[in-house]
Amino acid sequence: MNKLPTIKADFLEAGSGPVVMLVHSSVSGARMWRRLMDDLKDDFHVRAVNLYGYGRTPRWLSDARQTLDDQARLVETALPTNADTVCLVGHSFGGSIAMKLAARLPGRVTKLVLLETNPFYLLKQAGRADAFAEAMDLRNCVKKFGALGEWATAAEQFADYWGGAASWQNMPAERRNNFVEALKPNYFEWDAVMEETTPVEQWARLLPRSTLLVSDPNTVLPIREITAILCRSCPMWTYKEIAGGGHMAPLTRPDLINPLVGSFLRLELGDDRASLTHASG
Repeated sequence: MNKLPTIKADFLEAGSGPVVMLVHSSVSGARMWRRLMDDLKDDFHVRAVNLYGYGRTPRWLSDARQTLDDQARLVETALPTNADTVCLVGHSFGGSIAMKLAARLPGRVTKLVLLETNPFYLLKQAGRADAFAEAMDLRNCVKKFGALGEWATAAEQFADYWGGAASWQNMPAERRNNFVEALKPNYFEWDAVMEETTPVEQWARLLPRSTLLVSDPNTVLPIREITAILCRSCPMWTYKEIAGGGHMAPLTRPDLINPLVGSFLRLELGDDRASLTHASG
């Protein structure tokens, strides 16, 4: 564990201006943000980080169980050294990490965007037994078949759960192979989202009021329940629903997600670009 802080995160970057850090979901990587980076680069200095095991960031090698704080400290290594303030955008697992990083940087995170964030442990804390059990079923699948080296079995269930029935079946063979490899870091990521302990009331105090939470009202049960928990405890945040986008909308429907993100980030730039982009959201 002593070596973890010295690991530097790999990242992509574009543009100049206020700093925006993009944190990807499981089984994706920094490249998932390419279209959003293109949309933001005229107004912001954008960095899309690769978490443990993605891109050129080293894979998780510690014997210790991974935590959200481990991932947040990794993302922190990718912050520009002169960045006094930063905006954070995270999808799914990346949303949970963005929450943790914002708490680590009190007063420095001016805007936080959470796209179907997944701090599953909140379900257990709130007594949402069915939703927590559903998330645990997927966690157990990845842990069981990952430990056996039967990654394709875990990948099929993971892909169909988040992308919809037959997602795995409809993938070309090369895409399946890439998906299997990209799933392997997820084995450790489940520990981070299941074993965090921060109460939701503490998130309400730690995270910026200028937080946007985006979700699909028809997304999977655990995410719907997490959204409801956060909405009840953090009424000062901004909430947007995108019906039909699904959990993977940042990758599959950037036409729906990116205008919302861009509009929210540009709200205080002092010009009318936010209103122009809002119309398309």
